[in-house]
Amino acid sequence: MTSNKQFVGYIGTYTKEGSKGIYKFTLDTEARTMSQVELAATLDNPTYVTISQDNQYLYSVVKDGDLGGAAVYSINSEANTLEFVNKQLLEGASPCHISVDSNNSQIVTANYHKGTIELYASSEGGALNPASSIAEHHGSGPNAARQEKPHAHYSGFTPDEKYIVAIDLGIDKLITYAVKEGALSEVHALSVKPGSGPRHLAFHPNGKYAYIMTELSSEVIALAYNAEDGSFTELQYISTIPADFTENNQGSAIQLSADGRFVYAANRGHNSIAIFSVNQDSGELTFVERTHTEGNWPRDFRIDPTGAFLVASNEESGNLVLFARNEQTGTLQLLQSDVRVPKPVCVAFLHTV
Repeated sequence: MTSNKQFVGYIGTYTKEGSKGIYKFTLDTEARTMSQVELAATLDNPTYVTISQDNQYLYSVVKDGDLGGAAVYSINSEANTLEFVNKQLLEGASPCHISVDSNNSQIVTANYHKGTIELYASSEGGALNPASSIAEHHGSGPNAARQEKPHAHYSGFTPDEKYIVAIDLGIDKLITYAVKEGALSEVHALSVKPGSGPRHLAFHPNGKYAYIMTELSSEVIALAYNAEDGSFTELQYISTIPADFTENNQGSAIQLSADGRFVYAANRGHNSIAIFSVNQDSGELTFVERTHTEGNWPRDFRIDPTGAFLVASNEESGNLVLFARNEQTGTLQLLQSDVRVPKPVCVAFLHTV
């Protein structure tokens, strides 16, 4: 964050079509514009990045030849520049998702190609230690083209950080892990609708509900979460695309507003963000509307720290899009769609601390 009116965001990309790594930009909430796009770090395929709660570190997935793993950068709070700390690599393809806990002590990645979840611990100065635990998923799903084997797509911490939750698109499962003596230990698994292809998960701020975006069936799954044992129960399935839309669509990102009143879910193909209101008593969703993302293949989006704006990244058309967010109705109003970033995948803002 540069001020209470300007916020720094970072973009993870695929390093092709001119992209060189992680980019940064500035959102000016007073001018209601995005600007100052520049390269922040040269890195191969930093397709997903996340920022520590204290804004000290940026963590990224990384590809390095035939190896893949996680990299960490310290964030210079004065200049908002990234300074490389270290990286840890494993044989095979790079992960597709990375998360960090609130005290920067545990980092977890999900690997789509290998169907694994990798756990790292950090040492003094923020450096990553070699992976301490790797959990390997097993099985397949009914979609022969996309579910021939496990495809872990998300891993993150529960609100109380008692557990790690993994989402696997290839086997239609949500798996809950505890960390025991530095190792991932499965404590619960929920099988969702066969062929739905769950991709990402977001928790409600109250910690009682969670929402999965499915990639293959283009649905949001509303879940009740039991914090005692790490288990989940299905509450609802609701489509993110119109019933008469028959072209290719793949669900991507999902986020909740900070007040927990609205769920946002992105559609690649329909090229829209679906908006739902949340019943605070039941956790179930009601459709509000869909907003076009003014580009092709919205891979990710993020609500800014004020809650008044939403930034979406269109991977195939190479543009960032800024929307004003009505905090009462949840609806989005287009402000800007001409900010160019090559092959943008992930959006992450510095936090207000």
